[in-house]
Amino acid sequence: MEKRLDDVTISRAITESFFQQFLSCLKADVVIAGAGPSGLICAYYLARAGLKVNVLERQLRVGGGMPGGGMMFNRITVQEEAKPIFEELDISLAVYQEGLYVADALETVSTLCSRTIRAGAMIFNLISVEDVMMQQERVCGVVINWSATVWSKLHVDPLSMAAKVVVDATGHDAEICRIVERKTGPRLRTPSGTVVGEKSMWAQVGEQSLVENTREVFPGLLVCGMAANAVMGAPRMGAIFGGMFLSGRKAAELILSQLKPGEK
Repeated sequence: MEKRLDDVTISRAITESFFQQFLSCLKADVVIAGAGPSGLICAYYLARAGLKVNVLERQLRVGGGMPGGGMMFNRITVQEEAKPIFEELDISLAVYQEGLYVADALETVSTLCSRTIRAGAMIFNLISVEDVMMQQERVCGVVINWSATVWSKLHVDPLSMAAKVVVDATGHDAEICRIVERKTGPRLRTPSGTVVGEKSMWAQVGEQSLVENTREVFPGLLVCGMAANAVMGAPRMGAIFGGMFLSGRKAAELILSQLKPGEK
């Protein structure tokens, strides 16, 4: 007789499958805070290379600022340098003028999310990073809690997730770098030793500096995407996202130069 589908079975299927995956991810090669464009791209290239990668997103959805495009016009612009990444991911681009392309923001987000998961990365939404783990003056993981717990300001103790490398891809707020700054003082690898803070919008300079600012800013902690410009004090860019993709790829390359798949 065919087994009946009931409410409890549905609940068990969801709960068991989630926690099996969650338990398997408490130790990772890389934990990326933020599932915006740079974080997802970084995860895609790392997972494709064989590293164990967790992406933690505090919001319900992934994509950072991409879904809203520019001022809720759900289109984004991309410059020539990032075109090969879009082509690799099979994301449609339309020529606007020489060297500048337009992409559908929702197609970009959904395709990038799907390709990242299919590459082997684990994405956990509605999980917030509230602190870092640190041993021997090196970041070695993150302290996590349900976002709903954080938003509700409930006193609920967190859990931990170990990693060989942590990536701050939290955007304008550079949240992980600010946590490290609070805990260690002015020891970040920036001109001031602290999070400098982003400057006003200047897309051309912001895009040029974004990849350059993608780097390790504390032992075990890299920064990419808009967080990189915020940490180093460079301008913001608006709804042009090529630099975000290039920054995520560079962060992955830097990590892969340090870590090899299968290393303990």
